[in-house]
Amino acid sequence: MMLIEIQRLIIVLIGALLNACSLNLFLIPANVYASGFTGAAQLISSILTEFTAFNISTGTLLLLLNIPVAILGWLKVGKSFTLYSFISVIGSTFFLAIVPVLNVSEDLLLNAVFGGVIAAVGMGITLKWGASTGGLDIVAMILSRMKDRPIGTYFFILNAIIILTAGLLFGWEKALYTLVTLYVSTRVIDAIHTRHEKLTAMIITTKTEDLKKAIYAKMVRGITTVPARGAFTNKEKEMMIMVITRYELYDLEKIIGEIDPEAFTNIIETAGVFGFFRRDN
Repeated sequence: MMLIEIQRLIIVLIGALLNACSLNLFLIPANVYASGFTGAAQLISSILTEFTAFNISTGTLLLLLNIPVAILGWLKVGKSFTLYSFISVIGSTFFLAIVPVLNVSEDLLLNAVFGGVIAAVGMGITLKWGASTGGLDIVAMILSRMKDRPIGTYFFILNAIIILTAGLLFGWEKALYTLVTLYVSTRVIDAIHTRHEKLTAMIITTKTEDLKKAIYAKMVRGITTVPARGAFTNKEKEMMIMVITRYELYDLEKIIGEIDPEAFTNIIETAGVFGFFRRDN
């Protein structure tokens, strides 16, 4: 158990380092913006530097923006997810301070693509290990625990504000390259983890009751069970069907691995959900 947590911590810190490298080596020198709170921190830092006497680094602003969100996440989401997410933010702030800001390339397209890819790799492996890079991911997790809200809308609104503000203040060319970064990031995260907000898990197991207890102890999700039979062994089993958010995938994989490592699990993307998404408390 301790070894897994150490591995998780190392992965989260590697993700934070990749995020810092993408910003200081590609995006910040080119004035191309990342998505979410990272992009918001970049934009605020650029505005303060350009139009005021204040000069606050992107890393410091990223940390400040995430403090209230982390407190809310600690209270509403859970200690483990929020703790590792905030460690990711602190790590990003630290690495942004020590990784030098270098203009690796003068080509804006190369900066946008490589910055987006490197940041997405960091975010993807962080999500895969049950944490996030903070910001809107924690907000999304909170909303998913409360009600079935269209989380993608919040991401779209914040990213749209970043792009429009960047375009108005610093030129539309930089805003368009920011769109390239967002697109590349989305595709890479989808390949490593998943960008889809909701997933359907179909678990075929002989330990239904044990799995149900473990899942209900960790998640607020409804489960449907369907009788199943192994075609080759003719053994009686049950198929558990449940819809989860992408932030719960790590917890579900961990629960299945502990309770029934031999369970057959199929995870598919879910385009939409109608009806009640959660279970009654």
